[in-house]
Amino acid sequence: MFKKILIANRGEIACRVAATARRMAVKTVAVYSDADANAKHVGFCDESVHIGGSAPKDSYLRWERIIEAAKATGAQAIHPGYGFLSENEEFAQACASAGLVFIGPPASAIKAMGLKAESKQLMEKAGVPLVPGYHGADQDPVLLRHEADRIGYPVLIKASAGGGGKGMRAVDKSEDFDAALASCKREAINSFGDDAVLIEKYVQRPRHIEIQVFGDTHGNYVYLFERDCSVQRRHQKVLEEAPAPGMTPEMRQQMGLAAVAAARAVHYVGAGTVEFIVEQREGGAPSAAPGRPKQASAPSGGSEDASAPSAGAHMSFFFMEMNTRLQVEHPVTEAITGLDLVEWQLRVASGEKLPLAQEQLRINGHAIEARICAENPENNFLPATGTLHVYQKPNCTSFERANLSNTGVAVRIDDGVREGDAISPFYDSMVAKLIVHGQTREEALARLDEALAQTHIVGLNTNVQFLRYVVRSPSFARANLDTALIQREEAVLFKQEPLGLALAAASAIAQALLAEKAAEGVDPFSRRDGWQTHGVTRRPFEFEFQGKSAKASLSYQHDGALHLDVDGVSGPLVFAQGAQGIDIRFSGQRLTAAVYTQGEVDHVFAARGATQITAIDLLAHAGEAHAEGGRLTAPMPGKVVSFAVKAGDKVSKGQPLAVMEAMKMEHTIAAPADGVVQELLYAPGDQVSEGSELLKIAV
Repeated sequence: MFKKILIANRGEIACRVAATARRMAVKTVAVYSDADANAKHVGFCDESVHIGGSAPKDSYLRWERIIEAAKATGAQAIHPGYGFLSENEEFAQACASAGLVFIGPPASAIKAMGLKAESKQLMEKAGVPLVPGYHGADQDPVLLRHEADRIGYPVLIKASAGGGGKGMRAVDKSEDFDAALASCKREAINSFGDDAVLIEKYVQRPRHIEIQVFGDTHGNYVYLFERDCSVQRRHQKVLEEAPAPGMTPEMRQQMGLAAVAAARAVHYVGAGTVEFIVEQREGGAPSAAPGRPKQASAPSGGSEDASAPSAGAHMSFFFMEMNTRLQVEHPVTEAITGLDLVEWQLRVASGEKLPLAQEQLRINGHAIEARICAENPENNFLPATGTLHVYQKPNCTSFERANLSNTGVAVRIDDGVREGDAISPFYDSMVAKLIVHGQTREEALARLDEALAQTHIVGLNTNVQFLRYVVRSPSFARANLDTALIQREEAVLFKQEPLGLALAAASAIAQALLAEKAAEGVDPFSRRDGWQTHGVTRRPFEFEFQGKSAKASLSYQHDGALHLDVDGVSGPLVFAQGAQGIDIRFSGQRLTAAVYTQGEVDHVFAARGATQITAIDLLAHAGEAHAEGGRLTAPMPGKVVSFAVKAGDKVSKGQPLAVMEAMKMEHTIAAPADGVVQELLYAPGDQVSEGSELLKIAV
């Protein structure tokens, strides 16, 4: 076994790898950029080396500096984590040339699977079923559009060297193809340095099911069952679970054998994931697509989850791609198998055989992972930046302390941040991964909703509340899964208000009164309980809630009781500070709320959901002018990619005006109303901060 390894990554995965290494008495070296000088992973490892500027191209993608750091610190091997250099064949080869072990597959396997077009051809030879499409080398835009027309719409454009949803667009009609292709190529060249794409038929009602595979240097291969990753936004995963609901032992075996055949075809070593698109059609039992590898003697490794609905839809699976690295969602596989996949990586990379054979692997219960991201679901999931002023996690076992051989770990958090850390625009928007395990899917669902309710983040927008809506949606609860679930459930996933104005205002007022009480001195004249010799003291409040103004009046009764009126909803207000928050009773309702005040905004968290309410200071806002209607500002910090208009152009509401790039993704800025473009204030390539005025429109 290695004595010291370098982790060529950051954040959550760097901490995750270091945790296993520590348990195995392997020393670790962290690398960090300017932006990550005080990051959690830097202090979590035994040593750390600065490698460059904040942008990935100046640090985490500079493989020559990483190799220098490994040699300078005496590391014997490099673990690439995921993202960055994890699927870079040049880096893997450079490690070998420098006498360092790359904890991953050989460079030849990365190359074979890294280019989607070539990998499709290789899989076809191995007998792995493929989606109809164009995977050729000719990248002439006219030819690509012709191929898309031939395949038939809808089609999916995918960056050949890509992953993580970058350089990927679904196109519904021929006239939209050229613009989508140009955008895909820009994202692909920025993210992967290669703008080649492939075109595939967009499968209707698809599920995204992937198989975890492992190989060693002795020719042994196993599959560690499947994960369902169908719930996605922007072609990026939101929730992942294992095993896949509705999966039969026969289908599991067929997909597992196909995944092992794919791994064997490239002489794969280490952890990898073979991703399949599964097409669902009504009627019949699930089956594999024609041409699947056959080996009747291989075990299924588990039975169908009795809690999941019976698979009444006919399913065919098609090879999509192979990720030649550890996946973000690997903890759900660890939860149902009781295995530490990072430990397996280290053992295989050091020359050992796989710890277990296929017939020794079993499934225990059900696990679900939720990706907590800094983003605004209500605004097309635009990424967010800011400081984690409050970062309260549920009662859980962190991966540093988890005994993964005990699959009874109910709730686990994998993260690379602490309260007070900043989420910057330089890297991925993921804050943490929340993983739950239960004996049935229903138990795991209930546990996940409870854990999300106990996750309190203040300081930037996150998707925590949105995740709760998804988990409780009819489709997800019934395991009616496909990659369009979020669009299909749009009516119940967006624009919800879990508490309502009355309880939000009552929570904010209770928090204010408790804060005032705590600040009171021993002097009776410092008390602010509203007592007076006669009459009733009334105290007015004004709020902004869900974009609308609201008024409240609090009355102090002579007997010490409080009476609250919020826009016509009235009744006694009773509250007390409890161990889990403020216990509140108002207008026939009762809840326990944790309230965090940031400036004028109160962030309210309760079991039924979370919300925000803003206290309006009339004096502070007196005389302020209304925002100018013709200003169009950047919704997040990033780089201007292009403008679709020029000064003098007439535009219509919803018309694309500009494209920005932030957190590795492109975002289209649309016109808020009809008007005429007066002036462009930036040029393509310019970096802009959040709120910067991009252009002026006369409306």
